Amino acid sequence: MAGMESMEWYETHGFHTSLAQLEILCKQLYETTETGVRLQAEKALVEFTNSPDCLSKCQLLLERGSSSYSQLLAATCLSKLVSRTSNPLPLEQRIDIRNYVLNYLATRPKLAEFVTQALIQLYSRITKLGWFDCQKDDYVFRNVIADVTRFLQDSVEHCIIGVTILSQLTNEINQADTSHPLTKHRKIASSFRDSSLFDIFTLSCNLLKQASGKNLNLNDESQHGLLMQLLKLSHNCLNYDFIGTSTDESSDDLCTVQIPTSWRSAFLDSSTLQLFFDLYHSIPPSLSPLVLSCLVQIASVRRSLFNNAERAKFLSHLVDGVKRILENPQSLSDPNNYHEFCRLLARLKSNYQLGELVKVENYPEVIRLIANFTVTSLQHWEFAPNSVHYLLSLWQRLAASVPYVKATEPHLLETYTPEVTKAYITSRLESVCIILRDGLEDPLDDAGLVQQQLDQLSTIGRCEYEKTCALLVQLFDQSAQTYQELLQSTNSSTIDITVQEGRLTWLVYIIGAVIGGRVSFASTDEQDAMDGELVCRVLQLMNLTDSRLAQAGNERLELAMLSFFEQFRKIYIGDQVQKSSKLYRRLSEVLGLNDETMVLSVFIGKIITNLKYWGQCEPITSKTLQLLNDLSIGYPFARLVKLSAVQFMLNNHTSEHFSFLGVNNQSNLSDMRCRTTFYTALGRLLMVDLGEDEDQFEQFMLPLTAAFEAVAQMFSTNTFNEQEAKRTLVGLVRDLRGIAFAFNAKTSFMMLFDWIYPAYMPILQRAIELWYHVPACTTPVLKLMAELVHNRSQRLQFDVSSPNGILLFRETSKMITTYGNRILTIGEVPKDQMYSVKLKGVSVCFSMLKAVLSGNYVNFGVFRLYGDDALDNALQTFIKLLLSIPHSDLLDYPKLSQSFYSLLEVLTQDHMNFIASLEPHVVMYILSSISEGLTALDTMVCTGCCSSLDHIATYLFKQLSRSTKKRPVAMATDERFLHIMQQHPEMIQQMLSTVLNIIIFEDCRNQWSMSRPLLGLILLNEKYFADLRNSIVNSQPPEKQQAMHLCFENLMEGIERNLLTKNRDRFTQNLSVFRREVNDSMKNSSYGVNTNDMMS
Repeated sequence: MAGMESMEWYETHGFHTSLAQLEILCKQLYETTETGVRLQAEKALVEFTNSPDCLSKCQLLLERGSSSYSQLLAATCLSKLVSRTSNPLPLEQRIDIRNYVLNYLATRPKLAEFVTQALIQLYSRITKLGWFDCQKDDYVFRNVIADVTRFLQDSVEHCIIGVTILSQLTNEINQADTSHPLTKHRKIASSFRDSSLFDIFTLSCNLLKQASGKNLNLNDESQHGLLMQLLKLSHNCLNYDFIGTSTDESSDDLCTVQIPTSWRSAFLDSSTLQLFFDLYHSIPPSLSPLVLSCLVQIASVRRSLFNNAERAKFLSHLVDGVKRILENPQSLSDPNNYHEFCRLLARLKSNYQLGELVKVENYPEVIRLIANFTVTSLQHWEFAPNSVHYLLSLWQRLAASVPYVKATEPHLLETYTPEVTKAYITSRLESVCIILRDGLEDPLDDAGLVQQQLDQLSTIGRCEYEKTCALLVQLFDQSAQTYQELLQSTNSSTIDITVQEGRLTWLVYIIGAVIGGRVSFASTDEQDAMDGELVCRVLQLMNLTDSRLAQAGNERLELAMLSFFEQFRKIYIGDQVQKSSKLYRRLSEVLGLNDETMVLSVFIGKIITNLKYWGQCEPITSKTLQLLNDLSIGYPFARLVKLSAVQFMLNNHTSEHFSFLGVNNQSNLSDMRCRTTFYTALGRLLMVDLGEDEDQFEQFMLPLTAAFEAVAQMFSTNTFNEQEAKRTLVGLVRDLRGIAFAFNAKTSFMMLFDWIYPAYMPILQRAIELWYHVPACTTPVLKLMAELVHNRSQRLQFDVSSPNGILLFRETSKMITTYGNRILTIGEVPKDQMYSVKLKGVSVCFSMLKAVLSGNYVNFGVFRLYGDDALDNALQTFIKLLLSIPHSDLLDYPKLSQSFYSLLEVLTQDHMNFIASLEPHVVMYILSSISEGLTALDTMVCTGCCSSLDHIATYLFKQLSRSTKKRPVAMATDERFLHIMQQHPEMIQQMLSTVLNIIIFEDCRNQWSMSRPLLGLILLNEKYFADLRNSIVNSQPPEKQQAMHLCFENLMEGIERNLLTKNRDRFTQNLSVFRREVNDSMKNSSYGVNTNDMMS
């Protein structure tokens, strides 16, 4: 093969010194422990990568470098060079590098492993990016298997390199990279799948068969290495993203492997499946996890690949293999094997139906083995805790299928599911003592994991529910009795008490879970009565623990109680619950709780108790308030208000009753977030009977009035305690935001508005002036203001004679201007603090401005009419803030991008004259932010951009139409805006091609929004659109060009040169037909990728 030597890439003289220097730099980069030296070396090497002669020096390093590090540097630099999108390397040069790398690897099989890896990565990158490159009608980078064959026919070392090349290449093509368009990646991935992937998979299976047929000496490191690479290759083939769904790794248990129909033969032939099961039993435990990973993928092959008879046969082989592993479980003592095997078991039910499983020949024996395996696994809870999830998900799915199974064969789950439930419950209880004794990590501290397991148990436990309840009652009574005795005894040790509290915590969580697992259509009166037994016990335990809170409490147990209340609320409180439910009958007999109202008073009593005793414990306070909030939203809140406990809260919301409202005990300002939740709930409850009663409202607001007066008093003196002022103010504005959020009716909101304006507004403005650089103070104030100006449910409607709308806007403008001008003076902010210190506040200002501009209670024309600069100040501040933010930040921070793009939508819709009057560089900044937002992943951002672009295109089109009609002189600003756009036509053209590209080539999620600006863009750039159309048509294979041309003809069929609604709607309809036809035409084509280059 032609090596690079044939290309005169370099001149040898004069390079030796720099070569030696490069080697030293590589050593410093990879070996030194001194940070300073390493950073210097890194800097010098970055300059080297960007230097024009980097390519030739890389070859020299590979040829003559004396250390592995210089070879590594050369390989990584070359990878960067072939990957760059601007100024790419010419085709001949890339072919030469590819051939050179293959030769280099073939002649040096004993390179350091990381060098081989880097060179293979380079080969894979060149191959992927050049997949569609042609030389004399030959796709030069596609003869992958031929490239590798010569390695496979040589020594074991060469074989390993050959297999690694295929493995790495499959991986590389499967992964999208951010520097190239996703559409291009999908085209390459689909073409590779259709042309090469099955051959590679078949090759790997054949090599594995050969390897397992020989007597492998796995003590020989190289043979061990070869087998490992072959298994990795098989796994990469099976793990390929066949249809471009690119699910993330976290959605593991939903996975179906979308094997192409052309692969059917490999799966209908049972020898493929058998090969992997045989390998599992014949190779060492260090490699068998890879075999099991392959089996997990094979077990997940899409159902539609088979007909029913074929699927039954395949499943039968699969279950046989699983049975064989369960009968010889020695290798499962390795945690990695065990984990993969649990994943394999879970796939048995996620991909096959219970009705199919029970028909397998050895089903009774297999389900017994799986049940025993699960029980043993649960009993050894400390071994591989992360794998339990898969076992529980298998049983959860089995239990959920029981009502639907139609097969006559017995499923035996009524025998085995209770064993699993019992093993889970008893093993959790037994773990408590051991964890305390040995000081291990407590699984209860990992709330996410516990919640996940409880969700699974809620379904498993409802299968044969009588047995579950009997077990829970028995265990609960034992623990509760022991606990009570320990508390009454004078000489009991604290460790014994803690053990019982730990056991009760698990039991309360589990009882909550199984009650939450009640499915209305499948539960009987008997089951509701059993729920009653369980609920009575938890409530009795609560009475006991609450009576001791003055001396001591257990945080974990309280959190379990809250979890229980949450489940109980979902199932048994609300208008859909039968009031005659057996559960209530049991509660009435045991605890005297005769109806739902009495049960609600238990809830509220518990909430008040928690807030009283646990005010300093953030997790309990926030979960308690969440429960209160959920109750205040749901059906029963009208009843809630009548409870004396709720009236107590409405009349006594002060820090002496609820310590978390205190000002002096908070460790930091951000801990006060829960106050907003508290006041949202109180606000909702207050509104039920408030009506127009201003006295009741004034009475409720007394504690807040006192707080405002206190802050006003502090601000009026020069020397005040700043910490106390900050705490009082932040607590107050968080409370007010909760109330403002809850008051979504006009009468109540107007009371709040009159209370706060004008009396207390100056205090909020003063706080912004004083503490603009302290986000913990300003963010809550800005958020309160944004809530006050938000016309939610049309609550902001002022009387005809009231100037309040305009006055409210003046206050808003003043706050935005004060904050904006000051925050821009704070100088350099470290990147990691940029959002919290500056961008978060700016984002809230954008939301506030958007809310007030679109609230429909201010006529903005009057400001200019009367020479009031409030509107101008707010808009100019917006521009200053915007220009201080780099484009990348606008899209990197989701809340900022949502607030900015929704504000921009309002500005382009209602204030286009302002946009048109801006300086050229500002206009270009706004347009490029729209251009970048069009391709954002967030649909809301993308839709906002389309809408803004539509308003701008419409405005331009109208201006152009007017200028041709010789109307009276247009305003100077309009002329200027037109002039800017005529000087920079590429901006609008770029957006036209982006929108068209998304509609034709990408998975367009908001087609309607995309269609709206497109017509305006086409009418503004008819010549450019014609060129774009021709380039897309010409990029198609010759036999498809006519069809594509017709698609474009039909797109503009019946469209007139105007932007009237009727014309737009017709265009939108044409566009959806156009998109369907283009997709159908391109499905059968592997071309069309070059248009991306024009459009990227």
